Amino acid sequence: MPKQSSVPDYRTGALYIRVSTDKQEELSPDAQKRLLLDYAKKNKILVKPEHIFMENGISGRKADKRPEFQRMISLAKSRPSPFNMILLWKFSRFARNQEESIVYKSMLRKQCNVDVVSITEPLIDGPFGSLIERIIEWMDEYYSINLSGEVVRGMTEKAMRGGYQAAPPLGYKAVGGGNPFVVDPDEARTVKYIFEQYCHYHKEPTAIARQLNDMGIRTKRGSLFEKRNIAYILQNRFYIGELEWNGIKTQGTHETFISEELFREAQNTYTETFRPQKRRSVSTCRHWLSGLVKCSVCGSSLSYNHCRYPFFQCWKYSKGMHKESSGISEKNLISGVLEYFEKILNGAEFTFSYIPPESDEETYEETYYQIELEKLSQREQRIRYAYESGVDSLEEYKENKTRLLEERKRLESLLAEIAQKEEPPKVTKDHYLSKVRTVYDILKDDDISYEIKGTFIRSVVEEIIYDKKTNTLTFHLYSS
Repeated sequence: MPKQSSVPDYRTGALYIRVSTDKQEELSPDAQKRLLLDYAKKNKILVKPEHIFMENGISGRKADKRPEFQRMISLAKSRPSPFNMILLWKFSRFARNQEESIVYKSMLRKQCNVDVVSITEPLIDGPFGSLIERIIEWMDEYYSINLSGEVVRGMTEKAMRGGYQAAPPLGYKAVGGGNPFVVDPDEARTVKYIFEQYCHYHKEPTAIARQLNDMGIRTKRGSLFEKRNIAYILQNRFYIGELEWNGIKTQGTHETFISEELFREAQNTYTETFRPQKRRSVSTCRHWLSGLVKCSVCGSSLSYNHCRYPFFQCWKYSKGMHKESSGISEKNLISGVLEYFEKILNGAEFTFSYIPPESDEETYEETYYQIELEKLSQREQRIRYAYESGVDSLEEYKENKTRLLEERKRLESLLAEIAQKEEPPKVTKDHYLSKVRTVYDILKDDDISYEIKGTFIRSVVEEIIYDKKTNTLTFHLYSS
């Protein structure tokens, strides 16, 4: 008769511990870990320290936002899997999105032979146990969605009453008790400086950021200023007393220190200046024409070479990337620019294109719809996998697929509407010529800095093409 082994029949397991960000009543990570390890010991489940996955302050709505969860799933899919069960305090720790919960559990069971077990919500085997598990998942997802809805409703109600939803911007500080933000004198001086440099001295946001950093001034969070920080301040309507949250606009009761006239001037300057994504800031250029003049051979920019006889030359030609030279002296280039402006000011025919200012609202909507389409693609993959795994019937799969297809068509239609929006030119030739006159006068003034010259010429010129063979300059003008 064979000798029976005295070694107990142990299984291997992993612990997944998560504490979310909402204010629900739940056990701490250490308490969950202690209970899970006690359960594992009583049920002869071996848990290695490296198989304890813990996340604190992480929402369970989206699995792809939980790095430890993803690491656990990746290990479970190894061949062979290092554990054959995952222990949870509650099923809500695993996922609050029922769709994701079903897909991940099905994949773990069928592909990895790994069970997901809640130590406080035991299930019986068979169809009835699966039904109870599905009901628990529905309740968890409903709780999560309802909690999110209550938070949003509360914030919406507060916004409609003129409440303050975010941290105070630069120039203000919070005093608590639901009272309006008050002016911080030192920070307010920085904000005024930004508006004055931009509107009165025609400094670009990048140049302003560099000046502030050189002066030792920092952002609200103590970081160095960047172009985007300056742009945000220049467009923040909080400085003229307005509050905005999630599309809700109200009038605040806080003190303001930026006049509406100055703010309006900043907005006009910001929207009227075309900014191609690849165009460098004037403050980083060596000449006010740097980056504007293009090579007729390859389309690249002509670099400025400061020497005894300064000149511009295509940088690709300089590196031997094409044979034809596109060099022109600084003197001849400036003369050509001034001569062209003189001609159109004296009645020569010209054309200019209309480039609409970028709408922050449309940009936000477009980004939102694109993100929703990406999420939709993930959901389409999940329902297909749920059908292939036998979780959903063919009829359920068809119904879900039709529903998602209709949603995709709706989102694509909204994106198409944004893409097709065209605004007619808003500037007459007479008005445009008055802008050209201002630019021409500034370019001729030797006492004006190259940064201001560069800023102003960029308000009417998109690019200048230089053809060395014909010794001609072709101007592409625009208005915004």
